[in-house]
Amino acid sequence: MDLDLTPEQEMLREMVRGVCSSYASLDTVRALEDDPVGFPTELWKQMAELDLIGLMVPSAYGGSDMSLLEGACVYMELGRALAPSPHFVSAAMGAGVLLRAGTEEQKTEWLPRIVSGDAILSTAWLEPRNGFSPAGVQARATADGDDFVIDGVKWHVPFASSATALVVLARTGDGEGDIDLFLVDPAAAGVTLQQQMTIASDPQYEVTLAGVRVPASARIGTAGSGWATWQSTMLDGIVLLASQAIGGARYALDITVQYAKDREQFDKPLGAFQAIAHYLADAVTAVDGAETLVYEAAWARAEGRSIDQLAPMAKLFACKTFRDVTAMAQQVFGGVGSRSSTTSSSTSAAPSSSRSRGTTTACSKS
Repeated sequence: MDLDLTPEQEMLREMVRGVCSSYASLDTVRALEDDPVGFPTELWKQMAELDLIGLMVPSAYGGSDMSLLEGACVYMELGRALAPSPHFVSAAMGAGVLLRAGTEEQKTEWLPRIVSGDAILSTAWLEPRNGFSPAGVQARATADGDDFVIDGVKWHVPFASSATALVVLARTGDGEGDIDLFLVDPAAAGVTLQQQMTIASDPQYEVTLAGVRVPASARIGTAGSGWATWQSTMLDGIVLLASQAIGGARYALDITVQYAKDREQFDKPLGAFQAIAHYLADAVTAVDGAETLVYEAAWARAEGRSIDQLAPMAKLFACKTFRDVTAMAQQVFGGVGSRSSTTSSSTSAAPSSSRSRGTTTACSKS
């Protein structure tokens, strides 16, 4: 196993970093907090032009046909910038379930539009007061002639107001595995969207489905295959979320180390104090370890190996590391906002560390 990035992968990372710097600056991220749309259209257009949206989609549908390893490289940079975009729900999860279980007609209709950024898919999975297992899916899809009628409430549906279609998990029977995936138009009769305000400040919605009628052709996969398709796609997805978390953790650590070098107290840098140095050393160890674990999971998937254990391990450790590193960073920065002696470079960096905490909280719950 060689976890060194190729020159092409390094170039990909640098390209994404440049795009995020131009179209997802810290000011842009702040301005979009609690925004009902939640992402800059300029960033989305640029990602489409550079084929970053279709990075992992087969070339037969207009994508670049790259592996999860390249996806991890991209997501580390998106996490570093806290770049707001519907890439995960649309290009990773939405396109992922279509590739695994969709009919050829569904793939031909949706995948090229997802790749070009003209269509955005979001995922409607979680429900009020229900868990994360198949039993937590209680929205009901009832067969009615050649159609299905869907009733239920979904929570934390990302970017629902911008979605062209929602991938809805709904129960078609009483058995544990009687769950199917349906493509639902968010503008259809019976669909109601209500924005939810969360600590992450990204656009999440409560979606109420009341007698929503969809054709049988809107079902993704065969009857009763929905949960298996979702679970398989989620394994890839959580590797990308882990990559995103580590990108944020790495940047939070970098700006904190720089601040510890710049900020002086009692005539010497903060980093010279042993207690602070220990905090930073522990953080470096955790971030390096989490990054290695994430790359290993992505590499294993790219090699066609099972990631049933690696993917959850990477997600758990990466998100815990992000949370712990940003909490430590806030302690090192301390009262930076009220001290005039702070260097300008460190002052501008401090809010980014603070902002990361909301993102890692959301990541931990994904």
